[in-house]
Amino acid sequence: MSNIYFITGIGTGIGKTIVSAILTEKLNADYWKPIQSGDLDISDSLLIKHLVSNKKTIIHPERYRLGQPLSPHLSAKIDGVEIATSNINLPQTTNDLVIEGAGGLMVPLNDEELILDLIKKLKAKVIVVSQNYLGSINHTLLTLEVLKSNNIEIEGLIFNGTANQASEDYISNYSNVNILGKIPKLSIIDSESISNSGQYISI
Repeated sequence: MSNIYFITGIGTGIGKTIVSAILTEKLNADYWKPIQSGDLDISDSLLIKHLVSNKKTIIHPERYRLGQPLSPHLSAKIDGVEIATSNINLPQTTNDLVIEGAGGLMVPLNDEELILDLIKKLKAKVIVVSQNYLGSINHTLLTLEVLKSNNIEIEGLIFNGTANQASEDYISNYSNVNILGKIPKLSIIDSESISNSGQYISI
């Protein structure tokens, strides 16, 4: 395995899956979402399969498939399942691997462990996805600070969606984190737009 990238976000619904698709396609990487919570018939893994067009990518099966669109710890309790990071192991591959998280860093997996603990366990480099909205500076800087305070390697930050140059400049200057790219809001999301969007990311 060459590089292991863990894609996390500053919150839910800010484009982790789209960014994961773009990175997977650009790098011809494998894709893995260890924990899928809700929407099993239209899961993120199925969406990636639909959006990625290269012949090298392998989409690895989820370790946990939970039926409720809730926080993993609660969805697991409803399903009668207990999530444990000790039971989540990297898939075997010699390819680059893009791992997509669930929500942000402090999303609970059980009564004691968070997504943050899963990242530590997997020893992955983190790519943070940010999106501009009122409060996003705070959410982005808090996310980056948690990673830094836990000595987790930050590969960089990707802005996804409508640009806000003032906010992006402030985050860049204050955090001193590498900006990997700025992906504009995509009017159409298909394999062609995903492939073309690789030009916006430097990695």
